[in-house]
Amino acid sequence: MTRTVYLNGQWLPEGEAHVSAFDRGFLFADAIYEVVAVVGGRLVDYEAHAARLRRSLCELGMACPFDEASLLALHRDIVSRNGVEEGLIYLQISRGAADRTFVIPKDTEPTVLLFTQKKAVLENPQAAAGISVVTLPDLRWARRDIKTVQLLYPSLAASEAAAKGADDAWLVEDGLVTEASSATAHIVLGGRIVTRPLGTEILHGVTRASVLDLARMDGIGVEERPFTVEEACSAEEAFITSATSFVVPVVAIDGTPVGTGKPGPVARRLREIYMADRLAGAI
Repeated sequence: MTRTVYLNGQWLPEGEAHVSAFDRGFLFADAIYEVVAVVGGRLVDYEAHAARLRRSLCELGMACPFDEASLLALHRDIVSRNGVEEGLIYLQISRGAADRTFVIPKDTEPTVLLFTQKKAVLENPQAAAGISVVTLPDLRWARRDIKTVQLLYPSLAASEAAAKGADDAWLVEDGLVTEASSATAHIVLGGRIVTRPLGTEILHGVTRASVLDLARMDGIGVEERPFTVEEACSAEEAFITSATSFVVPVVAIDGTPVGTGKPGPVARRLREIYMADRLAGAI
């Protein structure tokens, strides 16, 4: 079935959606994006994603082309048009088209694209079995807190991990884990969650924030500090969080089993309470 996508004010069959060859998102990765999960035809953690979208645009000196009500209506409309009960919405906003120059042009019209992907986010086999990761150097740019489309290195890292027989990569800088290729990295030590604090080194994960808040309310301790690869390998548990996978246990790092080598009770509990809370609050 052909999807309907939104592009610059028009609803189009996916094969008819075309972007200018001079779009700065295409030429310079001068664009930001967000991904929102859809469950039961409703949006999960939408408000936090919308807030991060505006922050990313602000950090790049771009205005948001929608007010809050219009942006929400657009998300609901694309879900309805494509009959998405469970899956993802991808939104990308670039600075728009202009003649190629390194100096950022003024007064360009942004390019806005939305499309949907149908995906099973609730019954995720990896959540039940856990995933394996390998560690790789973090060679990305220094403003990882901005959710830009500069995703070549994470894509290379994920592909290298797959070539090594792993499910994902954990990126490492100065001996410390930053994050996964497209998710936040966490470990469990002494029954407490240890996760890197917010800063320019990592994306300010929406699911990360929700999970940590719920953990604290559930009586699970949280320590926000950098952690080493060695700590991760010797941890009781490890897991990732993201909008596309919620909470997924990590059962092996660089071939070394984490804890028992099976999903642990903290990760299982976090996935349980996250899904119950956020799905109840989905809009």
